Amino acid sequence: MTDDPVCPLCGRPIPKEAPQSVHHLVPRLKGGARGPVVRLHQICHDAIHAAFSEAELAREANTIEALRAHPRLQRFLQWIARRPPTFHSRTPGPRRRRPHGRFPSRR
Repeated sequence: MTDDPVCPLCGRPIPKEAPQSVHHLVPRLKGGARGPVVRLHQICHDAIHAAFSEAELAREANTIEALRAHPRLQRFLQWIARRPPTFHSRTPGPRRRRPHGRFPSRR
């Protein structure tokens, strides 16, 4: 048994070595600076902010239940449930630039 906190979004434990963050259920910019916060895996937090604008979070996705039930997060939640609790995606680096000019010659 583990004493690690559980991510309320995905339901997986949050080990100390896993990237984690705190999410304001109502965004700070929309009046939630002193409102309730939850501890999440960093990847779960990133998924929330990739799926919703600040206004949408304040208006319609301001509880864990609303976030879990929302169709925009369903596919992510099914996918992340199959990953270990320490899983996190690598931060993408800069895009590789194509060489100037035409395509490289084929010899």
